[in-house]
Amino acid sequence: MADSVFTKIIHGDIPSYKIYEDDKTFAMLDINPTQPGHVLVIPKKQIDSLWDLPEKDYQAVWATAQKIAKHILPLTDKKRIGVMVVGFGVPHAHIHLVPINGSVELKEADPNNTPDYKALAKMAEKLRLPDDLAK
Repeated sequence: MADSVFTKIIHGDIPSYKIYEDDKTFAMLDINPTQPGHVLVIPKKQIDSLWDLPEKDYQAVWATAQKIAKHILPLTDKKRIGVMVVGFGVPHAHIHLVPINGSVELKEADPNNTPDYKALAKMAEKLRLPDDLAK
């Protein structure tokens, strides 16, 4: 299987707005966010469907999602961190964490939007986990 765009990001072949990484997972800002602070949590192992991940990788992705959600919620002006597992777009399992005030804000992004790289860089700096939480 050819490397997905996420695998290329993990390997450093494509830049990203990384906010967290460990031995099994990688978290970065979605470059086409539906809400400011929209984060993608991905396993480092490239598998198309989240449900097909080996148990340890599956648990690691959800543990990272929980860690990220707890970290970013107080850094936003939203009431919750919504979760989406859509399974399309990139053939590499991923979880969307989206700061929201209500379910209407939890939706897929318009892929035709142009990324605001300056805003993404500022948001990544704000949301990046400090070293003591990244372990």
